[in-house]
Amino acid sequence: MSQTYSLVNPYNGEPLGSYEYTSWAQIEEKLALLKQGQRTQRQLAAFQRADVLAKLAVLLKENSEKLAQLITQETGKTISDSRVEMVRAVNATIASSEEARQISGETLDSDAYANAGGKIGVVCWRPLGTIFCVTPFNFPINIAMHKIGPAYAAGNSILFKPGPQNTASSLLLVDLCYQAGIPKDVLQFCMPPLADLDKLNGHPDVNAINFTGGTAAANAIAAAAGYKKLLLELGGNDPLIIMDDADLEAAVKSAINHRFATAGQRCTAAKRLFVHSSVYDAFRDLLVQKSSELVVGDPMQDNTFVGPVIHQAAADEIKKRVTAAVDGGATVALGHKYEGAFVYPTILENVSADSEVMVEETFGPVMPLYKFDDVEEIIPIINNTAYGLQAGIFSNNLAVIRHLFEELDVGTLATNDGPGFRTEHFPFGGVKESGVGREGIKYAIREMSYTKTLVI
Repeated sequence: MSQTYSLVNPYNGEPLGSYEYTSWAQIEEKLALLKQGQRTQRQLAAFQRADVLAKLAVLLKENSEKLAQLITQETGKTISDSRVEMVRAVNATIASSEEARQISGETLDSDAYANAGGKIGVVCWRPLGTIFCVTPFNFPINIAMHKIGPAYAAGNSILFKPGPQNTASSLLLVDLCYQAGIPKDVLQFCMPPLADLDKLNGHPDVNAINFTGGTAAANAIAAAAGYKKLLLELGGNDPLIIMDDADLEAAVKSAINHRFATAGQRCTAAKRLFVHSSVYDAFRDLLVQKSSELVVGDPMQDNTFVGPVIHQAAADEIKKRVTAAVDGGATVALGHKYEGAFVYPTILENVSADSEVMVEETFGPVMPLYKFDDVEEIIPIINNTAYGLQAGIFSNNLAVIRHLFEELDVGTLATNDGPGFRTEHFPFGGVKESGVGREGIKYAIREMSYTKTLVI
């Protein structure tokens, strides 16, 4: 008997449909097909894969509004955010097409060391095989194309598993991939039940796993995968630092966009704000004023800035953390208000440096403020977390920027911008429990390839 799952719109609770999980027998059939597809990929030239991806970019652009509407229905993300996501998904696909033509190795003379002369090494990049691509709910199409695009460009076959919430949008994405010319033996959709995931992660026909999501799931993947190549993009507890010379208007705008957009459900959201004492009061007052004006409500409305979080359990967890911070001495400058799956933009002051909202990743629109006098005092506080994804700083003091660049345990420091900055051709990833490897189309292609050397 097949197992099924049902989905609802997090905004209004309306049913979105019921779907069947992929059985283990179906998984094995798909993996066998994808193994054959590795030969299909070897028969395609790089320019042919580039052309397919270019066609896919056109199809994604033509279907952007339909996909954006599906994303909003599935996740509660505002329609404006979903439209921005589709722009980025198209860009990621274009970048994958362009990078498919640029995969190149190198030639090496062997005479650099004694007794090894007279040979030339020709180093090439080759696909790993079948990549298991696993994506989260918050950017279902954009993150999918940051995995499917480079995996296909590198010549791999792909088993694609989205978040269950995103079944309809992901099925449409896969159909568009087929329309663009990606063969079915090169790309397959799956939605296995949780009980089968360890077995799938350890399956010998899965050659690498590219996962975006939480640390607990990543630990389970790593335990089951054995010696497979892993590309893991995990959580973040990203700081935004406001120095005494900051442009406060720009900093407030960035703080709001990088924390309250997508209802705070971004791994790179500005989850902790460190504000210099000399500008703290002015920054806080402007931040509270602007944040109180944000429209919270129906995510399908163009003027809505904050929609619901993904489900009631997520809202309950956020409320629990904020309540714990308040019980520990924090004061509420704005928010701490909840309606069903809605969490209203919340700004906290006087938050203890070791409270859960400072140390852990809180996936919701909660912004703790921390006042400081000297940048040296916040470096250990920022680094006192399991995560190290990205950071942002508002300052024009190059000495301070360079010092923080060296001292902070992060993969990226963005100047005069929030920690959520990302573009398709930059490397993306962190340190510590924020993941292993680097995304960004060119870098992801390398992660999903291996070097092979011909000695002549």
